[in-house]
Amino acid sequence: MYTSPAPLAAPAFSLCVFCGSRSGENPHFAQAAQAVGQWIGQHGGQLVYGGGNNGLMGLLADAALDAGARVVGVIPQSLEIKEHAKRECTELHVVPSMHRRKQLMAERADAFLILPGGIGTLEEWFEVWSWRQLGYHDKPIGVLNVDGFYDPLLAALGQSAQAGFMDTWQLDLIQISSRIEALLPALVQNAGFAPPDRLEQI
Repeated sequence: MYTSPAPLAAPAFSLCVFCGSRSGENPHFAQAAQAVGQWIGQHGGQLVYGGGNNGLMGLLADAALDAGARVVGVIPQSLEIKEHAKRECTELHVVPSMHRRKQLMAERADAFLILPGGIGTLEEWFEVWSWRQLGYHDKPIGVLNVDGFYDPLLAALGQSAQAGFMDTWQLDLIQISSRIEALLPALVQNAGFAPPDRLEQI
């Protein structure tokens, strides 16, 4: 008689991570992506990400899977081959468009985390940030500022506020830290979940 496998336990939280499909020149970027994936798995969470196997995306997903996390990948058909869709994901969704990709990732997330990346990462960050300030969602958004990677951009955003194009409350919608041990627990807690256990002291 066939017995179906026991279903995986429901994740304690679901974190959507935006990051580069390249690894970048600084080895700390790769280390940060792996550490984020490990943290999600160690704390019973679920990773939602872009479904690729290249660069920081692949390192992040591998680390999360190795640490026991559920991993939900969402990739458009046009990138299924180019970004080497990760078939090992707990769930892999191949969708018809980038719009649907981002929509589904946002629907499956309790919070958003931005790691170093290029134009695609920036576009995803700014879209969920724009949605937040317009009231389309109230999910927390965090930026892991590895080795000051985002310092120039954050300075430009501050200049935009000083010039009167933004308000400081819009900037305050983003939580920024260089420390995983500080940022990730804060995102999970601000999403309405109990603080994860086994955390290092902040």
